[in-house]
Amino acid sequence: MSDARSIIAKLRQRQTPSRDELTWFAQSLADGTVTDAQAGAFAMAVCLNGLGDAGRVALTMAMRDSGQVLVWDFDGPVLDKHSTGGVGDCVSLILAPALAACGAYVPMISGRGLGHTGGTLDKLDAIPGVSTQLSERRLRDVMTKAGCAIVGATAQIAPADKRLYAVRDVTATVESMDLITASILSKKLAAGLDGLVLDVKVGSGAFMKDAEDARALADALVNTANAAGCKTTALITDMSQPLAPALGNALEVAHVMRTLTTSPSGPLVEICAALGGVLLANGGLAKDVQAGADAIVSAISDGRAAERFGAMIAAMGGPVHFVENWPRFLPEATVIREINAPGAGFVTAMDGEALGLAVVDMGGGRKVENDVINPGVGLSDVVRLGTKVAKGQPLCVVHAARPAEADRAEAAVRAAITIGPQAPTVPDLITERIG
Repeated sequence: MSDARSIIAKLRQRQTPSRDELTWFAQSLADGTVTDAQAGAFAMAVCLNGLGDAGRVALTMAMRDSGQVLVWDFDGPVLDKHSTGGVGDCVSLILAPALAACGAYVPMISGRGLGHTGGTLDKLDAIPGVSTQLSERRLRDVMTKAGCAIVGATAQIAPADKRLYAVRDVTATVESMDLITASILSKKLAAGLDGLVLDVKVGSGAFMKDAEDARALADALVNTANAAGCKTTALITDMSQPLAPALGNALEVAHVMRTLTTSPSGPLVEICAALGGVLLANGGLAKDVQAGADAIVSAISDGRAAERFGAMIAAMGGPVHFVENWPRFLPEATVIREINAPGAGFVTAMDGEALGLAVVDMGGGRKVENDVINPGVGLSDVVRLGTKVAKGQPLCVVHAARPAEADRAEAAVRAAITIGPQAPTVPDLITERIG
């Protein structure tokens, strides 16, 4: 019979608990048998001493199995994508319907904003009527109608993770590679996936600022997911600048709609094609990664992805004709101001985290858990790295609720964007594929 004290003692002594012990601990997190103090001690012991590869897999599967694991009966593979977070990252809103248009089924369990990064569920909340907290019955209905659904995890999905994450947040143990891996994958694997692709971001706008750390996380995620029986690949992608030229919930949705309906090009589409190509190839819907990437671009270009997106929005309670009339539905800020270049030169560097925090400061994200988000605020038309600008040329446009907030955002933008005399070397958008 397992008990929390002996498991924590093992970890403290740098021994890895058995699979049965970790299963017991996860179930006890879910049902409340383990106290907050014991959960905190467990998290700290893992953070300091690690679990090793086998222990990481065992904890991930135990946390997955601490609640409901969905089972699907579709005529195509069930696929999904996860991003480690960045600024201007609205890939999910394009990739999910594009995959559905190519014959996949995508039950995408997503999250809300964290720190300086925007959350996919917060972006969908900018669309009137959309509900992202669905019962299993509603989720299955949306999947049947649209082939994709972007939703929050229910209380029945990986409840051990929900409990442990709350403890980690207040015990300075969020950064543990083992706990990050188990947290991400327990929820994804509980969605009943046949294949997963991971977008591990590195750069000033990502949580991982260092390429070596990003590669280590990608390796841990890929090895653990594959060991758990889910065919998984990771791409390491650049986040030294915002992925889309818009930051803020409604502004990012607007950029997504322009991409889906009128302008199917740019870095956002390139990332979607790369991630989707891997998934379609791994899921047996394309002969290879390039054919899969081409299929994703085709689905975006010919309007099939937009149709799937519209079907998903309507099935989740949003406007029936959102795709055709999206500008009338999205909220707008009351103060709109161009931020112009102070001098001529090239955009040589961008502090993506600072840009993201500027949006949070305007009310576009949460500083504390119960903050109410203003979906209309943010930054648009953000200049790209390497762009040659003249004095007075716009660097971006601030969308704020009040002049004082626009003033603070302007100061933050000017500090975050560096203009220099020499054109920089712009990093490749996709730097490595793992798995």
